[in-house]
Amino acid sequence: MRAAYVTAPSADDPVNAIEVGDLDVPEVPGGWCRVDVHAGALNMHDIWMLRGVAAAPGGGPSVIGSDGAGVCDGREVLIYPVLPAAGGSKAVPHSVLLSDRGHGLLAEQAVVPAAGVVPKPAHLTWEEAASLPTAWLTAYRMLFTKARVQAGQTVLVQGAGGGVSTAVIALAKAAGASVLVTSRSEAKRERAVEAGADAALPTGERVPELVDVVIESVGPATFEHSAMSARAGGTIVVCGASTGFTASLNLARLFAREITIHGSTMGTPEEFAELAAFVGRHRIRPVIDSTVELGDVRTAAGRMLAGDAFGKLCVAVR
Repeated sequence: MRAAYVTAPSADDPVNAIEVGDLDVPEVPGGWCRVDVHAGALNMHDIWMLRGVAAAPGGGPSVIGSDGAGVCDGREVLIYPVLPAAGGSKAVPHSVLLSDRGHGLLAEQAVVPAAGVVPKPAHLTWEEAASLPTAWLTAYRMLFTKARVQAGQTVLVQGAGGGVSTAVIALAKAAGASVLVTSRSEAKRERAVEAGADAALPTGERVPELVDVVIESVGPATFEHSAMSARAGGTIVVCGASTGFTASLNLARLFAREITIHGSTMGTPEEFAELAAFVGRHRIRPVIDSTVELGDVRTAAGRMLAGDAFGKLCVAVR
């Protein structure tokens, strides 16, 4: 089968660590199923894997990608992108991506746990469906499990253009919330409004009114602004830290306003099924930046590394 994989990670040149070629078709363990993959999508986790930072199985080529959609036993399905940690060694049991255990999805065929496939929303293309698993599951858990967003509330999204950010816009709007986004890029602010955001502000600009929920994936570059922007009793949900892992926090503001801060990682199989049903019910379509053929996956990875994308970077496998 044809696949995109990494054999020798490169911290300095991750894009060119990607190889595309033929690998053996994987065997199907008991309780798993074979999927004919039609489309996949990239995430920053793939870049970390290519750099050798993220976990990767040793001993040979490792197929990249944990986002995918395809056909399993005649059914059109989405693939749950995470696996339990081996031996239950992690506090969060759904924090290990498929590619971390040698089950990457940027291949013509993949084997995944049979319990981890859910029906593909019928209105989506293969590329749109492949956009959902990682970023959209992250956004769904942040909004509805952690922040418990309700109609009429206001959500602030730090950073515009990434898969999580565009997912939050669509999901929050479908739930009846208002959405503000921030970005240094005027072009991305305009695209965010086109994608459904009610307003887009330059990074760091004061919000018109304090918000109910802040979605934070940027880190120290925006965290102070996030805390300043949350109303009394508001919630900040953190799923990433693209500008670093240490942020200053005004504790007086935190306790005086009784702000709640949640960390959030991926989502459960139940939330994944809920996400797919929610997208189908509201007929939401993910924002796709671009789609490349499997042989051109380096182009998509380079675009991700440069930070140029708005929406998901997809790969057509079939």
